[in-house]
Amino acid sequence: MANSMTGFGRGEASGSGYQISIELKSVNHRFLEVMVRMPRNFSSFEERIRKTLQEKFQRGRIEVHVNVVETEERKRLVKVDNDLALSYDKTLKDLALALHTAYETDIYRLVNFPEVLSVVEPEIDLDALWGTCAEALLKATDGFGQMRRSEGEKLTTDLLQRIDFLTEYLHTISERAPYVVTDHQERLQERLQTLLGEVELDGVRLANEVVYFADRASITEELVRFDSHLAQSREALRSNESVGRKLDFLVQEMNREINTIGSKANDLKIGQQVIRVKSELEKVREQIQNLE
Repeated sequence: MANSMTGFGRGEASGSGYQISIELKSVNHRFLEVMVRMPRNFSSFEERIRKTLQEKFQRGRIEVHVNVVETEERKRLVKVDNDLALSYDKTLKDLALALHTAYETDIYRLVNFPEVLSVVEPEIDLDALWGTCAEALLKATDGFGQMRRSEGEKLTTDLLQRIDFLTEYLHTISERAPYVVTDHQERLQERLQTLLGEVELDGVRLANEVVYFADRASITEELVRFDSHLAQSREALRSNESVGRKLDFLVQEMNREINTIGSKANDLKIGQQVIRVKSELEKVREQIQNLE
């Protein structure tokens, strides 16, 4: 069954002193595009997340939002840059000497200068934390994939019904096609008889004209190809593969065939069916834009 390209999923996991929550949401896109937003400290996970999603999905613009919350207080350390503090102190002494003013070293003033004191964050064991991230990602992709499958089932049901409509329209055209030549022959014969009056009609020339018209107006090949495209569309929709691009190509081909049928047949009743087919194909084209 075909999958939709739209979906949403959320997963959460805790471990190694952190709680990680991941949200996935996707919209239509010609190809697979993964956009990851996460804290800078954990940016090394981005490529792993991207690879995981590329293995599971083929199309769609997937936005990944990763939120990391610290659940255990980590021991932070304060670091003093002694060389920098001494440099500040020496510079102030030199300045006081140049200004002929007294100067006393004030440690509390020195530590307020930029970068003399700094807080050192403890190192994060990213390898251990990836296991927690991977667990949250798995939960998110499960829900995300299920929603895409559910939406895909609805789209597939709708598209199969529309293919049935197209089959009915095509059957009506096929039934009408043989009468196009006979109607043309009758109209041609009546027109010539009106023009010629009492003059005897040349049956051979009339027959040749009818044969020429029959060959030019034949839509048998187009009907066969159109029917083949419908069969391929049904088969694709019932498969478990990514079918969006294939169906888009088939709809283009069906549009080409029905345009040819309309121009070659030159028949009012067939023309009415051609309009119905074109309208239905447009609805099909809009729907398959949502398929993976």
